[in-house]
Amino acid sequence: MNDEPDLSRLARTIGDPTRIQMLALLMEGRALTAKELAYGTDIKPATATTHLRQLLEDKLLDMTTQGRHKYFRLASPEVARLIESLMVFAPKRKHVGPATGGSAICTARFCYDHLAGKLGTQLTDVLVKRGLLETEDGTFLLTEQGETWFGEFGIDTKALQKSRRQFAYPCLDWSERRDHLAGALGATLAKRMIELGWLTRNKHSRAVSITADGRSALAEQFGIALHHE
Repeated sequence: MNDEPDLSRLARTIGDPTRIQMLALLMEGRALTAKELAYGTDIKPATATTHLRQLLEDKLLDMTTQGRHKYFRLASPEVARLIESLMVFAPKRKHVGPATGGSAICTARFCYDHLAGKLGTQLTDVLVKRGLLETEDGTFLLTEQGETWFGEFGIDTKALQKSRRQFAYPCLDWSERRDHLAGALGATLAKRMIELGWLTRNKHSRAVSITADGRSALAEQFGIALHHE
């Protein structure tokens, strides 16, 4: 039993409301300071430091130092996948008064560094239906047609497949309850769409805005038409 993973410790760590909220804030994919995480969770900086220390000890976060500032980010894509999976089972919040921004989050957002929400799942569906990706044993396989298409789209799939990171796999989307594309390919696809000016990241939010050019391109190239409700 001593060699088995300590699930009870992990449960205690992520079961704390403040710590799980910190992890959720870092699902943007950006690195944040202790002060920013304290502000985002409505606690004092000294208290935030204690929580961050626990998350670092359990290898859920990484920390880097630049000058006087310390920045925290999720330790790996696997941590992001864990948090996204928990969101699938978590009950919806009960809002008092008008909703604020929920529809934007559900339409298009970042799940760590790849696209999620309606945009992420619909885009994944199109890639599979067009034969650019195939599903097998819980992962996505790139077809010859897919390698050609991604190359023309400006993505070097051969280089991505040589990286240490898992190339492509399905990630269960908490709002759509369907899979979106994760892994090195999903992250690079999202990055490429930002480079093309199709998407813009919203400050202090996981939500992604689709530009006018992006809406036209998504409709023309993928048959996807999305509007914030």
